[in-house]
Amino acid sequence: SALAPVVASALPQFKHIFIIVMENKEYTQVIGNPKAPYLNRLASQYGLATNYYGIRHPSLPNYLALTGGSTFGITSDCVDCVVDQPNIVDQLEGSGRSWKAYIESMPQPCFLGNDGPLYRQKHNPFIYYKNVRSNPARCGKIVPFDELATDLSSNSLPEYVWISPNMCSDGHDCPTQRGDDWLGEWVPKILASPAWKDDGVLFITYDEADSHLQP
Repeated sequence: SALAPVVASALPQFKHIFIIVMENKEYTQVIGNPKAPYLNRLASQYGLATNYYGIRHPSLPNYLALTGGSTFGITSDCVDCVVDQPNIVDQLEGSGRSWKAYIESMPQPCFLGNDGPLYRQKHNPFIYYKNVRSNPARCGKIVPFDELATDLSSNSLPEYVWISPNMCSDGHDCPTQRGDDWLGEWVPKILASPAWKDDGVLFITYDEADSHLQP
C-alpha cells in the first residue's frame, strides 16, 4: 500500500517568547540530578530537547549565535569588541514586535563593561551589536533584572523577553542547585503571567558545558 504523505506541522504562532540562559553545566549535571528538582519537573511536564548543542567555547560566541545566528568570527569573551551585523532585534522590530533584555546584576540600562563579581558583559549579547548599543531607544531596552518584577506586576511585558541571570544564579560560579533554586523562584512567576498564558512559550537553555560541542 502507498505510504501516507508526510504533512509538516506548522509552528504555533506564539505571542510571547521567554528565553532564560543558564551557564556551564553538563546535561548530566542537570537532567536526572536530584539537586535540580524544579528544572527536572519542568522537563518532565513540558518538554526536553536532547539534540541541542553549544557552538564553541567560551560564552560570548554562543550568546551571539543565539541572537545573531553566527559567532561573527569572535572566539573570546571580549569586552571591547563590537558586532556590526543584523541581529534578532532587527527582526523583532522589523515585524513590529516589542522586546526587552533583563540582565541580573547589571547596574543600569545600556551599561558597558563588567561590574563587580556578578555581572559580566559576555552574558549580555545585545550590548555587542553596534546598531543596538549606538541607538539610545534600543539600548534602553537592555535593563537590570529588577525591572522584570515591575513589568510582571504591571502586565507590561514585551513580546520577546530575554533573561540572563547573574554569575551565581545562572550556575556559572555556583552549584547546580543554586541555579535550580533561582529558576524555582522566577519561572512560576513567568508561568503565572497573563503574557505567558496568552500563547506564550518559555525556553530554558545552557550556553555550554565541557563537552558535547559541535566542531
